[in-house]
Amino acid sequence: MKAITLKSAGGVENLVLEALEVPTLGSNEVLVQVKAISINPVDAFVRGNEEVLNKYLQLQPGESPVIIGWDISGVVTKTGTSVSKFKEGDEVFGMVKFPGHGKAYAEYVAAPASHLALKPENISHEEAAAATLAALTAWQGLVTYGKVQKNDKVLIDAAGGGVGHYAIQIAKHFGAYVIGIASDAKKELVLGLGADEHLDYNRIKFEGQVKDADLVLDSHFDADHLSRSIDATKTGGRIISLLAFFEGELAEKAKAKDLYTKRMSVVSSGEDMEALAGLLQSGALQSHVSATFPFDEMSKAHEQVSTGKTAGKIVVTL
Repeated sequence: MKAITLKSAGGVENLVLEALEVPTLGSNEVLVQVKAISINPVDAFVRGNEEVLNKYLQLQPGESPVIIGWDISGVVTKTGTSVSKFKEGDEVFGMVKFPGHGKAYAEYVAAPASHLALKPENISHEEAAAATLAALTAWQGLVTYGKVQKNDKVLIDAAGGGVGHYAIQIAKHFGAYVIGIASDAKKELVLGLGADEHLDYNRIKFEGQVKDADLVLDSHFDADHLSRSIDATKTGGRIISLLAFFEGELAEKAKAKDLYTKRMSVVSSGEDMEALAGLLQSGALQSHVSATFPFDEMSKAHEQVSTGKTAGKIVVTL
């Protein structure tokens, strides 16, 4: 089978197309012939940093080959002896073994059945692959931890990106009032997805405009941005951080406002994938795929996602 291995942490030149054996199956796994792969900022992050690579892939000493990626959509070609949920020929999608060695950059992937859901018939493999890690992050952030509910005022950071564009739609599905923070170039996308307001971070300090958010989804690394999100949240509200930690003065500041805080890490979940599949089936959730690349141009997909300017999602097809 075709696979893209990572020779060592570093630049995109370390992503190498190779021919490898088709993976063997565990009893609770299915073999998926991959049709599309979603590329996320975390893919480029782990590719470029050895410490992060080992942390996210949970690699054993000397483990080889290293194949990054977690997001797939494809067709089941074989099932493990303990699998009854799927059968040969089923179209499935999901985030495989995250965190862990998902080995998604390959023509065939051995995936735990518990990490997958049936792909809705009304969407393409490209749209399905897109709605995996990013959509799961939005779902787990807003629903699992944020407990979003009707009439909540929800402030979504990076609203035009991968996680953000799904978060808008999920929050609206639950009846929330949504304010999306994004560049002016993504204003049309943000409002088109259902956001009630758009704030251009280049022109407006969001914490000056919003001081009573019930729920904030913060996507930044830096503590200063998280501090500003605390300012934008009402007393007793909730903040879900995707990257920065609530530590030291930030923890004290959040406590003073009686905030629920969570620095979350997305995890593979077939149950959550089934919930997303239902939204995709009904049309309540749609993937905005801004660019697709063929498998042998994976490096170009990484270069694009590394710009930090991508609207929606980047997908690679096989």
